[in-house]
Amino acid sequence: MKKMASLMIALSFCSSAMAAEIITVSRFEVGKDNWAFDREEVMLTCAKGGALLVINPSTLMQYPLNDVAQQMMKSGQLKGQPVSVIQIDDPQHPGQKKSLAPFIERAQKLCD
Repeated sequence: MKKMASLMIALSFCSSAMAAEIITVSRFEVGKDNWAFDREEVMLTCAKGGALLVINPSTLMQYPLNDVAQQMMKSGQLKGQPVSVIQIDDPQHPGQKKSLAPFIERAQKLCD
């Protein structure tokens, strides 16, 4: 029920996600070692033009996962913040952030 409510809200308010599929992924599902965010769950989507986004379900803030989304954000076509705002540090590699690759891959599948 909670996930359905999040999905309905996201579809209503995220203009970049109109008619796009949105999935929710959690730290539990992905695993603590691969989790890259400072929250327990996020939503992923592939928006218009192949823009890959992470969405915070509690605020609906969007964060770009690829260059297309970053350029759309810079040009004002998308509203959001840099993904580094919610991305956690990698304890195995000091000075680096956790890899976004698993999330980019999952979001990319939504473009197909």
